[in-house]
Amino acid sequence: MFRDEIPDQDLEAYLDEALPPDRMVAIERALRQDHDLLARLREIVSRTDQGTHSLAQIWRRNRLSCPSREVLGAYLLDALSEAEAQYVKTHLEVVGCTICLANLRDLETHASDAEGADQNLERRRRRYFQSSIGHLPRQR
Repeated sequence: MFRDEIPDQDLEAYLDEALPPDRMVAIERALRQDHDLLARLREIVSRTDQGTHSLAQIWRRNRLSCPSREVLGAYLLDALSEAEAQYVKTHLEVVGCTICLANLRDLETHASDAEGADQNLERRRRRYFQSSIGHLPRQR
């Protein structure tokens, strides 16, 4: 990978750890081999330390394009309008936002945990009912 193939925007995202893992690894390898690329990265860090920020940096750092956790939950439940669902899908699959993907995985985990809890509750109710069926008075 040549240093000219890595735009400053990707280097900024690399510093914020906001790239997909494979792209992070590729940039890390390139930085180890290319001293000019490393100098560019140092320049970006220096600009950031001086308080000079690009609009893209501010946008990315504040995650202005990221859907909220509530919107991601609605996406999982298929409760968004078609346009909103398409935006979230693009954000997750095309942009590959690592933060939103992690949020989505977390929501999926909680959803499956909740389903398991509901099934356990139903099983317990059945057992209670079955264990007390002979002790209930008959209706007349």
